Amino acid sequence: MFDKILQFLAYNPHEPLLFNTSLFCFLFAAFVLGYVALSNHRTTLLRLTYVTLFSYFFYYKNAGSYCVLLLIITVVNFFSAIFIDRSERQWVRRLWLTLAVVFMVGQLAFFKYTNFLLASWAEISGQSEALHLEIVQLLGISFFTFQSLSYIIDVYRRDMKATYRFLDFAFFVSFFPTLLSGPILRARQFLPQLRQPLQVSREMFGTGLWLIVMGLIKKGVISDFIGENFVNRIFDNPTLYTGLENLMAVYGYALKLYCDFSGYSDIAIGIALWLGFKIPENFDTPYKSGSVTEFWHRWHISLSTWLRDYLYIPLGGNRKGKLRMYLNQMITMLIGGLWHGASWNFVIWGGIHGTALCTHKAWREMLHHDKHYVSHGIRRFFAVVITFHVVCLAWIFFANTSFEYAWLMLQKIFTDFHGELFMGFLEGYPIVTAIMVVGFILHFLPKGVNQWATRVVVRTPLILQVLLFVLTVFILMQVRGSEVQPFIYLQF
Repeated sequence: MFDKILQFLAYNPHEPLLFNTSLFCFLFAAFVLGYVALSNHRTTLLRLTYVTLFSYFFYYKNAGSYCVLLLIITVVNFFSAIFIDRSERQWVRRLWLTLAVVFMVGQLAFFKYTNFLLASWAEISGQSEALHLEIVQLLGISFFTFQSLSYIIDVYRRDMKATYRFLDFAFFVSFFPTLLSGPILRARQFLPQLRQPLQVSREMFGTGLWLIVMGLIKKGVISDFIGENFVNRIFDNPTLYTGLENLMAVYGYALKLYCDFSGYSDIAIGIALWLGFKIPENFDTPYKSGSVTEFWHRWHISLSTWLRDYLYIPLGGNRKGKLRMYLNQMITMLIGGLWHGASWNFVIWGGIHGTALCTHKAWREMLHHDKHYVSHGIRRFFAVVITFHVVCLAWIFFANTSFEYAWLMLQKIFTDFHGELFMGFLEGYPIVTAIMVVGFILHFLPKGVNQWATRVVVRTPLILQVLLFVLTVFILMQVRGSEVQPFIYLQF
């Protein structure tokens, strides 16, 4: 019995501890019992310790012994921030900032980009075979690296004081709902919540429940189903299908990725609310956007604002002339693309978005529109359609592992379309088509509909809330495939 418990709690690289697994539901239920027992204001220290230990266990179940790296990053940034905060001399502050940033970027580059750089160098130098190192791809490394960088930079800028409580900072870095795939938290918004009296209002609980339910449905019912039964097949072998099927797969991937990632964010925000913490929204129906600029105000908001505040603005933003503004925009998006993964496809994806952002800025200036201008009516409709297809074009490079496959998909779409087979496509994929249609309809519903549904769930008696959650789990079990599908952004 003891051996089975140890095996149950031990790290298994083939069974990560994800939100959409029964193991997480079981462990989280047990965790909540302890959390409720420590809800008294006199047990704040114990409660923070309890959550931090669970967060480290959560990361251990996903990354094994590499959870030590998370601790090292926490220690380095904690003391670096204190040294920066205490130092009066600017060169000393800058030195500590530089050392911390070099360490953070260095470990991220080592784990994520070493083999990519070796392969790129081999290709440039004409080597027949590139050196490949056995380096583990750590889950969540991009997220907690950026999160820690924002803290150290904010302290350097004097936007916040360094925390002198190691436990608080360890809690912030390792907070398990956001640890693997965000949203990327800002310390100056999150840390002040830690020492506040724990209060989970009825509104917070109901809102959290609705977010978790919607997140699970987005992931398990929409994203996983259309992915396993249609999208993945096309992207794996685009030449075996017509251009029509490839285009439908691109539309499907746009919905799959959104539901997968926003579903994770919804669950993370919902769990945080259940624990008494408020973290910012990460998605705001991005496919409603009338421009790529607006898209980045709605998609992965925590990353887009991070890139704006810690990369685009420090590069000079729009303060050094138009040409420099366009260059800064392009550099920001290229780095944003590379942040997602070690592949030239991600760089191309970032380049497409950078080009679209620069084009939109130039177009806006030509029409003398300010940055707050929003089109209406038929103009808005066509703006949304065009923006959606630009984003979908970029998704082709984002989703494929090689430029060759992305190019093959584009060739199929533009040279072998066969639109006359559309009715046959509907007959061949009736359930997939229905789910895609429903998914996009739900996405384009007015925001007030979701707010109304949230209010209904908040006001619903507890027993019915429990039944809603049970019903959601039952539906997921009915549509789930043979294996639990990991969240897409875990690879980034």
